[in-house]
Amino acid sequence: MKDPVVLIGVGEMGGVFARGLLRAGHPLYPLNRGDDADALAAELPQPALVLLAVAEKDLHSSLEALPAAWKDRLGLLQNELLPRDWQRHGIEQPTVISVWFEKKPGQDVKVLVPSPVHGPQADLLVEALGSIEIPALCIDREEDMLFELVRKNLYILTTNIAGLETGGTVQQLWGENSSLMNRVFDDVLRIQEYLTGRNFDRDRLLAAVLEAFDGDPEHQCMGRSAPARLQRALQVAEEGGLDVPELQRIAR
Repeated sequence: MKDPVVLIGVGEMGGVFARGLLRAGHPLYPLNRGDDADALAAELPQPALVLLAVAEKDLHSSLEALPAAWKDRLGLLQNELLPRDWQRHGIEQPTVISVWFEKKPGQDVKVLVPSPVHGPQADLLVEALGSIEIPALCIDREEDMLFELVRKNLYILTTNIAGLETGGTVQQLWGENSSLMNRVFDDVLRIQEYLTGRNFDRDRLLAAVLEAFDGDPEHQCMGRSAPARLQRALQVAEEGGLDVPELQRIAR
């Protein structure tokens, strides 16, 4: 029998991972809101992985409540994720996946591009997702995974924020409003570089985002979280003294 996995949060996304982990042969211990994590950690102090599948708004409160025994076994999958998010909680090397598939209520999983995974249990997640025919790939180098996280953030933030003005699909955004998209993209990239303390190859990132557009051209730009994403981006820009004229214009 393979080593057990703890799954914190069993919503739509958590359910996908649960199915893959079980199919791959891992005993699964789910934790829902209100369950006693410390009690389970006392019984199961060394699982193969503790996969935190809560919504991004619940990330930091969940990390604060994470039992100490599990901190070196953590897996993260949230959107808008960057190293500073786990480092502020004293977590040094989690397993991180940039999820490039969608799961909505009543719908099958929709894959845009393969999901990159980095960290101690990357192979475990790649195998689990592969068992349910969701493509994922191991990323060996930390700097390459940082690029992947920034790529996903640029995809989400650019499409959501530009979509507040344009609506429509990602195909329409690039095909009919590429000038607007590029301006939003540049503002969001400026924020990502501030948050990571790194400079990135803009053209390479844009090409990677457009590759994801091709994976699902009919993907809607504006999700229900778009207004909150814009406000968070503006707060970070203000904190860093960043010039983000297009985001400010859209907010007005």
